Formats: sequence, structure tokens, C-alpha cells
Amino acid sequence: MAELHDGDHRLARRAIGWGPPWVRQVAPAVQEAAEHTKLWWAAAAAMVAFGGWRGRAAAAAGVAAMATAQVLSNAVAKPLYRRRRPPPEWVPEEELQERPDSSSFPSGHTAAAFAFAGAVAPLWPAAGAACGVSAVMVAAERVHSGAHYPSDVAAGGVIGLVAAALVRGAPHVLCRRVF
Repeated sequence: MAELHDGDHRLARRAIGWGPPWVRQVAPAVQEAAEHTKLWWAAAAAMVAFGGWRGRAAAAAGVAAMATAQVLSNAVAKPLYRRRRPPPEWVPEEELQERPDSSSFPSGHTAAAFAFAGAVAPLWPAAGAACGVSAVMVAAERVHSGAHYPSDVAAGGVIGLVAAALVRGAPHVLCRRVF
């Protein structure tokens, strides 16, 4: 277990602040879009406005999965496992932003992103692919910015995909119980 912990720390230290100049230019925009799930609400609104029946169904599934992931990650998992965020000394001073006080584990931003993309993809594959690319960008930004360790982001991704599966499976379970 200590080896896993050490590897997580080494990978985080390498990833924070790493990359070509364009990564440092794009990362703040990705972070701002992901803050308070703005990106996913905007995607849902666009799907509703331009996607017809399929867009409305995909948006509803995405929002439901995102909400489920937020509850699972922020209200259940974070209080159960308190973990400090990566040390501020690892983050370049010019990129050091106000850091949250909440537990680093798991990444709620990543959970919401993967939940939304995972719920949209089966209903509207093209939109799901676009959301999936955005979700991966959010996950990478969370490590690159020093907000999370790689394992926090991986756990957030798993929680998000579980939330998407729960939302996709809920109608089938409800129909079996009711009818």
C-alpha cells in the first residue's frame, strides 16, 4: 500500500505544472468551465435546444447522473475519507489558486464529468464522445492544477461511471418492481 501511495505522490508531483505552454493556457479555461458543473449544464441546455427527443433524453440522463455522482462523491465519499490535497509547494506560484478545504479524495469535478458523459453516450453517441473528451480534460486539469492526486481523479471517474450506470439502470429496476 505504501508503494501505491508513493507512486501516486510521484506521479502527481511530475504532472503538476507539467506540459507545453498551451496546456497552461487551456487549463484555467477548463477549470473555470468545470467549476460548479457549468460545462455540463451548458451541454445539457444545448442538447435540449438542438437535439430533439434524443437530446432531451440525453440531457436528462446526464443531469441525473451528474447529480448522483455529486452526492456519492461529495456527500458520501469525501466525509468518509479525509485526504489532504497535494502540497502547495508543488504548484508553481503563478498558478496557485485558492484551494478548497474539502478532502482531496475523490475528485467531485471528475465524478460529475464522467457521470454526465457516461450517461449521455449510450443515448447520443456523438454528444457522448464530445462530453467524454471534455471529461478527460477536466480530469487531467484537476491533477495538473495541483487540486488532486491521480488516485483522487481515478476514484472520481469510477464514481461517475457508477452513477451513470445507476441512472441508466434505474428505469429497468423500477419497471420490474411496479409492473
